Amino acid sequence: MKFLAITLIADSPGAAEAGPGATRERFREVVDAALLAEELGFDGFGVGERHERPFLSSSPPVVLGHIAALTRRIRLFTAVTTLSLLDPVRAYEDYATLDHLSDGRLELMIGKGNGTAQRELFQVSPEDQWARNAEGYELFRRIWREDRVSAQPRFRPALSGAEVLPRPFQRALRVWHGSATSRESVDLAARHGDPLFSANVTHPIGPYAELIRHYRERWEHYGHDPARAVVGAGTAGYHAARTSQRAVAAYRPAFARYLAFHEQLGAAPVFPTLEDFVERSSALIGSPQQVIEKVHRYHEAFGHTALHLQAEAGGLAGADHRASLELFQSDIAPVLRRSIPDPAFPDPAFPDPAFPDR
Repeated sequence: MKFLAITLIADSPGAAEAGPGATRERFREVVDAALLAEELGFDGFGVGERHERPFLSSSPPVVLGHIAALTRRIRLFTAVTTLSLLDPVRAYEDYATLDHLSDGRLELMIGKGNGTAQRELFQVSPEDQWARNAEGYELFRRIWREDRVSAQPRFRPALSGAEVLPRPFQRALRVWHGSATSRESVDLAARHGDPLFSANVTHPIGPYAELIRHYRERWEHYGHDPARAVVGAGTAGYHAARTSQRAVAAYRPAFARYLAFHEQLGAAPVFPTLEDFVERSSALIGSPQQVIEKVHRYHEAFGHTALHLQAEAGGLAGADHRASLELFQSDIAPVLRRSIPDPAFPDPAFPDPAFPDR
């Protein structure tokens, strides 16, 4: 199993009123989280993309470009690139550039994206959003692979023998499809033989397991080898300590933020108590052995071989968060790496079996 640390760059409460210095500090926290993830041995670091409050993650390629300059090994992810809102030509230019600046450490997650405000900002109708996502990805994919492209897309001007520069560093970019509850994302991933990354953060396990089963069915329907299907899954939260009691007690401030966020949105939380959150959500909160056992339970339902954790403290004390990540890498990750083999991340030193001509 491989492990990503991911941030959506949620703004700190009151930061907008505090002025630009608070925003600058928030971005510095994200960069520090990426440096820590590389130091501790995480395989990837992901930055989300949102275009509405309370998020500052409107420009992942800029943030990841800065992180690329400060790191050497860790792979760089988007989580997710909202192609339903973007011009795929412009998105290609940004990410092909980042691919070179990172020496080929880039991987994308794409998705439709959520949020009414960001859809209105880009004047995208809910009726068109899925079609825009599929068309945007298919055009992005062609531009990445073809030196010149002719196309008559529905949602942007036509291309006639268009050469889009720079040409990428990686000949075949691994693109994950982020999915929360929609079969459209699952079908698009299966059709193109791409890996699926289940959000797995809002609900109990049932709906996510059903979508992953559907993905594997559609994967075979499109003629792909079942052994090549790759799945990743998120977690709703993470904190480990030597005892479960210490882990749960330390996580209470983070859970309070979870409740406050739902109150801000005017939505009832799916998991109303911390005990319910620990038991029924995908959150990994407890002793190292409890975390390992819960990942294995989810693996039985998902068959996933990649997992993401929250990169930032999110209400935890900074020292507690770092200690928890260190414990993950010392006591949890080695066990999961041995017990759940993972083909999902291409190693630059070896050919990727999914792309033998790389």
